[in-house]
Amino acid sequence: MVIIMDMVLLIIGIIIVILLVVLLIMQVTATKKSDNSEICEITVLLKHTLDEHSAQQRDSVQQQIASGATEQFQRFSLIQQSLNKTLQENRIEIVNTLENKMKSLQESNEKRLEQMQGIVDEKLQKTLETRLSQSFELVSKQLESVGQGLGEMKALAADAKSLKNALTNVKERGTYGEVRLEKLLSDILATSQYEVNAEISRGRYVEFAIKLPGMGDEPVLLPIDSKFPIEDYNRLLDAEDKPSIEEARKSLTQKIRAFAKDIHDKYITPPKTTDFALMFLPTEGLYAEVSQNAALFEELRDKYKVTPVGVTTLSAFLSSLQMGFKTLAIEQRSQEVWDTLRGVKKAFEDFEKLLETAHKQLQTADNTIEKIVGVRTRAINRALREVEVIGTESPKTFELAGISDDK
Repeated sequence: MVIIMDMVLLIIGIIIVILLVVLLIMQVTATKKSDNSEICEITVLLKHTLDEHSAQQRDSVQQQIASGATEQFQRFSLIQQSLNKTLQENRIEIVNTLENKMKSLQESNEKRLEQMQGIVDEKLQKTLETRLSQSFELVSKQLESVGQGLGEMKALAADAKSLKNALTNVKERGTYGEVRLEKLLSDILATSQYEVNAEISRGRYVEFAIKLPGMGDEPVLLPIDSKFPIEDYNRLLDAEDKPSIEEARKSLTQKIRAFAKDIHDKYITPPKTTDFALMFLPTEGLYAEVSQNAALFEELRDKYKVTPVGVTTLSAFLSSLQMGFKTLAIEQRSQEVWDTLRGVKKAFEDFEKLLETAHKQLQTADNTIEKIVGVRTRAINRALREVEVIGTESPKTFELAGISDDK
């Protein structure tokens, strides 16, 4: 309805515009004789007519709009009621359809879930059985390995027990230290560089002694004695509380101090030996326990002239000694080389003199040969030419000038 009213108003406006244009044309084309008053009256009359017509048209349009709006409202009300009824019916139908679909979908999903659950249970059962069998097999193998390991541990424990029993014996314990010490010496030094059971003085022998270069041909001996106080060391290892540890450490310190005093009194006898000796401790744990006691270490070194050494320390010490021996051997060989070079120099000087004498003699012989070849060859050639001239003459004795026949 709004659109129709807009169209009517537009038409009325167009008519008014057309009438105004006609009036303007009439005014322009009017002749001089025309009376302006008449034209004005006509114009006023047209305007009045247009106003009345416009008012009538406006009232008519408003009445039509009002009646059309009422009719449209009624139609819209009917359409709305119809739509509401249709929507209500469709909604009930859609709800019923959805309920049926959801119910069937739920039943279908339940069936599929039951099937999937059955398949999953079956696969899980198979996988579980396979994994369990593999796990049991692995566990059985590991248990078997553990059994073997336990057997080996028992054997090792038995060996350790036998070793402990063996080391409990003082003689066997000393033999163990001596064997380790001899192995180190033989691995690093040559047999000529150390001595086993070396005699220090009359009736006194040290287990091992390293031969160091002396002032003369006689070497200076460096005594090395092996000590292994295993009882005191084991008590220190087995101690659990602080008093037991302190007591065991004190006992071990006294034992080490007694060993150092014994080595000092027996084996340090300069100038046959060096003014210090080495005490070999065959285990690194025992050496670490002694070396961490700085007061004891300095006391052994300063008071008793004894230096404790472990396996690693002694290896490094022997390696440095070996380098020193090699350097000394190189110096000795260098002196021998210099002596040899001096002899070669003197022999070369004598050879040079002999070579000059031989050169002079060869020069004299060369001059003599040149003289003989020149003079004697010319005399022989003259004699031969005379033989050619004589030809068939009777044999005659010819004397070659300057040639004598020695028979």
